[in-house]
Amino acid sequence: MIHIGKIIEEELRSQERTVAWFARKLLCDRGTVYSIFQRQSINTDVLLQISKILNRNFFELYISELDDECGKRAT
Repeated sequence: MIHIGKIIEEELRSQERTVAWFARKLLCDRGTVYSIFQRQSINTDVLLQISKILNRNFFELYISELDDECGKRAT
């Protein structure tokens, strides 16, 4: 199972960006960003916005997981 919040946090850290920077880009406060980091799932509109801000397609994670699951059922 994907924990998207942790993955978003890891990506933010790997880009050496601050939570304050990310909050400004998302037009929210830092508390909301920390809340996002705790989420196991996220609204697709928000995930699209985050993908654009961090220049990473987070949807690929779900496609990969779906491909893995569908492959297991086919065999």
